Amino acid sequence: MTENKPDAQRLPYRLRGQFLTTTELALFRVLKGIVEERYLICPKVSLNEIFYIVRPNENVHFFNKFFRKHVDFLLCDPQTFAPGFGVEVVRLNSKNEARENDKFMSELFLDAGLPLVHVKSSETYDPADIIFLFQLALSKVDETAALRAVHPSDSVPQCPACGKMMVLRIKRSSWNSGKKYYGCMDSPRCAGVVEID
Repeated sequence: MTENKPDAQRLPYRLRGQFLTTTELALFRVLKGIVEERYLICPKVSLNEIFYIVRPNENVHFFNKFFRKHVDFLLCDPQTFAPGFGVEVVRLNSKNEARENDKFMSELFLDAGLPLVHVKSSETYDPADIIFLFQLALSKVDETAALRAVHPSDSVPQCPACGKMMVLRIKRSSWNSGKKYYGCMDSPRCAGVVEID
């Protein structure tokens, strides 16, 4: 049983009053009616839980672009939790233009082949308008499918020993010095290796 502590002894964290904004909550309710049992609606999902950076030791400068960022809603398959759609509330600037972050999100989701639905911030939403935006997002992904097929994903293997992401490394001191291979990102604690043919 915990006892009440004076403020000076308490940790400096407090519970937020509201998890979703008024506009996000209104959109959540409309989404719930549209998707019914087809998808689980997960609010405020961190981008690094959805995407990863290929060859992170070579592309470290891309990390800051999505660090501490989230998508407002992620619609997932209720059985596998595989992502199906991202939904982002778009807040236009004073010139009625999308913010830089919204442009980045569009490019990120499109490159990965995951539809992203942009919904203009509002107090109320029409389900028919939202369904149209879903169709539009799906058609954009379908249009770029051929490009992703020509340039297949250069994904990084998971470590066979511990399951963590691997990083591209170069052998330095052996008979095959200079040869590339994947080593566990947790090396030297984990000795997992995947050779590159």
